[in-house]
Amino acid sequence: MTFSICVREPYTDDEGDEQTRFGVAVTTRLPAVGTLCPFASEHGAVATQSLVNVELGRKGIEYLEDGLAVEDALEALLNADEEAEQRQLHGVGAEGAFTYSGEECRGWYGHTEGENYTVAGNLLTGESVVEATAETYEDGWETARDAENPDPLVKRLVDALGAGHAEGGDKREDLEVQSAAVVVASTEERERDHYYNDLRVDATRSPVKDLRETYRLAVEGEEAALEKYAEELDE
Repeated sequence: MTFSICVREPYTDDEGDEQTRFGVAVTTRLPAVGTLCPFASEHGAVATQSLVNVELGRKGIEYLEDGLAVEDALEALLNADEEAEQRQLHGVGAEGAFTYSGEECRGWYGHTEGENYTVAGNLLTGESVVEATAETYEDGWETARDAENPDPLVKRLVDALGAGHAEGGDKREDLEVQSAAVVVASTEERERDHYYNDLRVDATRSPVKDLRETYRLAVEGEEAALEKYAEELDE
């Protein structure tokens, strides 16, 4: 079911405490991918695709919350799955990463793993989709680490999807209705999370473009709401 990226990023919050954020982004040539594939919490990020088994994502996150290493959690789920050879599953935990592409996935399929991230895809136009997604994320993370006001992880994940999409993305051109989603979670405790950390475009012909516009409007809407209700929030 197309391609996705899972990431783990350490950072320092405004109080000077060490935190970790996790994110996952995905796009496909089918509707409502956000209901099926991406899973993230303050303990990790998981993507389940190809012949999707939603329970691999749900239980994967539950296992991470119970303290299992991501490799142990996802490997255990695949070992209990009779159709594992048709699955594609990958993710990151507090430490470590995991990537798996079953031999019965449909080509082009494959995955890659870098420092603190994983990318996987199937039914793609070629390996360059996965490579471009990974390279764009790496470049964005390197820039963010050195920036005074870095782009949020959500924006950088959408940019990574955009790079893969530009390389051809999902090869099923006869399927015009597409979708995309991005989810980010953090160990940092906040009174309220950013509106833009959980976004979906469920049915469109331009998924990455529309997800980027949804992100822009979510940021704009959050800023407007905070300004309008500033006094109430202070109280």
